Amino acid sequence: MNYRDQIKIVFFDIDDTLYLKKQDTIPDSVQPALRQLKANGIIPAIATGRTRCAFPAKIEKIICEENIDVIVTMNGQYVTYQNEVLKKFPLNPQDLTRMITFFEANNIEYALITADRVLVSEVNEHVRFALDPITTNYTTIQDPDFILHNDIFQILAFYDEEKERFVQNAGIFQHVRTVRWHENSVDIFDEKGSKARGIQAVLQRLNLSMDQAMAFGDGLNDLEMLSSVGVGVAMGNGHDELKKVANYVTDSVAEHGIANFLHKAGLTNA
Repeated sequence: MNYRDQIKIVFFDIDDTLYLKKQDTIPDSVQPALRQLKANGIIPAIATGRTRCAFPAKIEKIICEENIDVIVTMNGQYVTYQNEVLKKFPLNPQDLTRMITFFEANNIEYALITADRVLVSEVNEHVRFALDPITTNYTTIQDPDFILHNDIFQILAFYDEEKERFVQNAGIFQHVRTVRWHENSVDIFDEKGSKARGIQAVLQRLNLSMDQAMAFGDGLNDLEMLSSVGVGVAMGNGHDELKKVANYVTDSVAEHGIANFLHKAGLTNA
């Protein structure tokens, strides 16, 4: 297996791909591997469900030290290259109002995700359980008209799988899609949205094709990404559904799955 001539850019999910969320650690093999990619003329890039203000400090440190300047955030809803916004796909205020009205009527907490803020309807144990492992950099919503004069790219709704059918059958999810990322929470974003759409915007700017891209991921929000790029790699610790669509399954994060696969693929030297 040698992809040195084919692959020009590699996209990495953050949580449980580059970064072990529960342990707040990055395997020591990751940063040297990213550095070697760049030395070999291959662009390392981020593709995550997080908004930038919720990036782990250890990931921000690597982004800064390795000068990673291709960042796809919020499941492809906000895409930057060298700090320039290439594409953004905010939610429609009418769709937001419909969902929020339902959530508030049914005591379902939610978070509004902007390009630089996370605002929650209420801080309670249910919200903390899902959100705190991702970020504690959030505040409560103070302005009832916030959605009318700010771009909202994603909503997190905090309900468990037992409520899934009740919420789905309510008819509130129009022009949006939901992806469960936690036992207590789902991501809600534009129905055409995915990391793959965000990646396409980057590739157009760089004059590259999907075949020239590789991607690593572990979750259900990585399905489109791994099935769209030239080489899709699922982490050994990843979701079984993702492994089915991936071209390859590598070792787990803790077992240095990224560095091992990049070496096997001929993209790094060690």
